[in-house]
Amino acid sequence: MSLSPLLDVRDLKVHLRLGPNVVKAIDGVDFRIMPGECVGIVGESGSGKSTMARAITRLMPNVNIAELSGELSFEGQDILAMPDGALRALRRGRGFSMIFQDPLGYLNPTQRVGRQIEEALSCDSSRGSNRNRVHTLLDEVGLPDPANVARRYPHELSGGMRQRVMIAIALASDPQLLFADEPTTALDATVQLQVLQTLYRLHKERNMAMAIITHDLGVVAELCDRVYVMRAGKVIESAETVRLFEHPQQDYSRRLIELSTRRLPRELQA
Repeated sequence: MSLSPLLDVRDLKVHLRLGPNVVKAIDGVDFRIMPGECVGIVGESGSGKSTMARAITRLMPNVNIAELSGELSFEGQDILAMPDGALRALRRGRGFSMIFQDPLGYLNPTQRVGRQIEEALSCDSSRGSNRNRVHTLLDEVGLPDPANVARRYPHELSGGMRQRVMIAIALASDPQLLFADEPTTALDATVQLQVLQTLYRLHKERNMAMAIITHDLGVVAELCDRVYVMRAGKVIESAETVRLFEHPQQDYSRRLIELSTRRLPRELQA
């Protein structure tokens, strides 16, 4: 028996008003993710990939929206019609979560990282239980001495450590679906690989669906089951990852493959 999509997006449109003009940031996109699947969303800057993820999770920045329409279904629930309270409950209760590409822009510089992770946990647990859960999450994302890390402020951590803290915050609600928006931006190559390995391991261990948003097809070459290629607010090609690399149908996809900076090692599939 075939599974139903965890996330089913149909004819999504996000049109933004910029002065007298309307920009079609997303223009009629169809998209789906199955339970436990890893999907890549690729395209150059301005292709609409991050805007699509933010629209799906209803985490749009403060912009003037001329139109936001389509069908967004998560486990059969209409995300666009969902009131704010129900949406917050979904984010905190095994729904979906998002890792942003700039940890310093989203971490509170005046608050210890352990407290910030604790705030993302369910309010039902005791303070002591939450502290233990924070340490477990920090350990899960590969940070040594979690108790020490939890007491530190964001500026006291390296870029790779801050990104792992962001992953821990995103995992605190035990989401069924995780969006990772350019999760290795501004990290050096070695740390990028370590962070991607961590994400892949957590995706497998938790049987968690994941969408990796990136401009580099090399990042998704060995991590993702399927790939959506975006250009100018549209999905111009979608295919299983191996098929896309072996037989791309669009010249744009071929160019992205040629520009890919690396292929991840096969051991990620172990």
